[in-house]
Amino acid sequence: MNTLRRIAMVALWALAAVGIACGLVWGATAAGIIKPLIVISGSMEPGIMTGDLLVATKASAADLGVGDVVSLPSELTSHLVTHRIVAIEAEGDGFLVTMKGDNNEFEDALDYHISGEVWKPTMQLAGAGTVISRVTTPAVAIPLMIGLVALLGITWLIPAPVARDPKTRSRAHRVAGATG
Repeated sequence: MNTLRRIAMVALWALAAVGIACGLVWGATAAGIIKPLIVISGSMEPGIMTGDLLVATKASAADLGVGDVVSLPSELTSHLVTHRIVAIEAEGDGFLVTMKGDNNEFEDALDYHISGEVWKPTMQLAGAGTVISRVTTPAVAIPLMIGLVALLGITWLIPAPVARDPKTRSRAHRVAGATG
């Protein structure tokens, strides 16, 4: 029983570490420091694969150049599109950007009007987007939560082993012998 309890405790501590990491990512995302992006198409393959997780940080629009990969809001879908800049020119207070996916034959249908700061992917985690997408579906998340509750139950219901101090045990035997 102690082995089962130890395994459950190790699993709980590992899950606690994952939970803390998730909390830090959530906090950085909520504060606008990073933007996690799951790649949902093959338009940037083979460099950026479908299912990869990109972590984007803010970059000044003035610092962008041809060849940079950026994530800009599409006027068509209102979602971020992550493609490579193929042309950029000054336009009033901002810039007019033309982008194209590395695996696409043609440039994006509309140009992007940008100013200030934009999201620029700075980290790529291969396949992590697929894992996150799967784990957050109810078919996976619910059994994981049941498993977590079971781990907590194991650690609460199985008593922790009592540490035995040899000095205390020998004193208890002497007291028992003197009174017995």
